[in-house]
Amino acid sequence: MQRMLKLKVGMACISALLAVAVVAPGSASAGCGGGGLSPAEIDVCTPTAKAKLLANGMLVPPKSAPPRVQAVIAAANKIRSKPYVFGGGHARWWDRGYDCSGAVSYALHGGEFIDSPLPSGPMAKWGEEGEGRWITVFTNPGHAYAVIAGWRWDTSGDSGGETGPRWHEDLRDNVGFVARHPTGY
Repeated sequence: MQRMLKLKVGMACISALLAVAVVAPGSASAGCGGGGLSPAEIDVCTPTAKAKLLANGMLVPPKSAPPRVQAVIAAANKIRSKPYVFGGGHARWWDRGYDCSGAVSYALHGGEFIDSPLPSGPMAKWGEEGEGRWITVFTNPGHAYAVIAGWRWDTSGDSGGETGPRWHEDLRDNVGFVARHPTGY
């Protein structure tokens, strides 16, 4: 009797694991991980909670965001109203304006994911392949932008004549871009 009960419990566990494997999101990157969580707390590829955009253009990270993701958002918020300047953010971190990859680099540097700015082309080899759970950088030889906690961090697509790095709710077509993410995020 007890042996039969153990067999049923074992089969139930196997069924549950198979169900999780079938339900896991197909678009999730194999590299997505715990976003800084310990191995016992890792939620392999569940989509993250979306951050909240305030009327002043600042993004507020969700409470569930790991500290390094919060730091990326805080860094991006610091330059969110700077103008677009070609080459901006590449010679020094604090600049009068930023280009696309300079703005993405500045944000990533805030979370200690990079030590020096990267142009959009070399970003295609940075980090891990594919989309991340919290942060995904989309890049090609001519442009780079990031999706962080569900919001697009980009220097293009502004309305009303604004230029420079801004948060955007609408996600853009990523055809022709390579997706990269920091390991575990």
